[in-house]
Amino acid sequence: MARDHLDNSAPAGLPVVAAEGEINGHWVVRAQGDLDSDSVDPLFVAMWQAVAGHETVVLEASAITFADSSFLSLLIEVHQRTDLRIAAPGTTLTRLLRTAGVDRVLRSYPTLDAALGAPPTAR
Repeated sequence: MARDHLDNSAPAGLPVVAAEGEINGHWVVRAQGDLDSDSVDPLFVAMWQAVAGHETVVLEASAITFADSSFLSLLIEVHQRTDLRIAAPGTTLTRLLRTAGVDRVLRSYPTLDAALGAPPTAR
């Protein structure tokens, strides 16, 4: 279920899954906008499809502007089933991960390139 080529220039108001595709053997899902219980479903579907076919899933998070507990729950569930890497989380998302205490469990990286180049985790 490929979407647009991985291009981060999408304006606000578009679907929360901006793009997805394979890069260097890892499946990358680029999310954008506000992710809450009313909007997270497309990301839920994209992430679970990624988990079904890839050992490493990278969530490119630079365009996420808001996230709530439904988003955090999704991340934790995906993390339990695959090597989840969160690339380029902004200040808002970083603060949420830290406040919820999941920053000690979920691995995040400053850039997409850093997430793609990280060694695999032991499962």
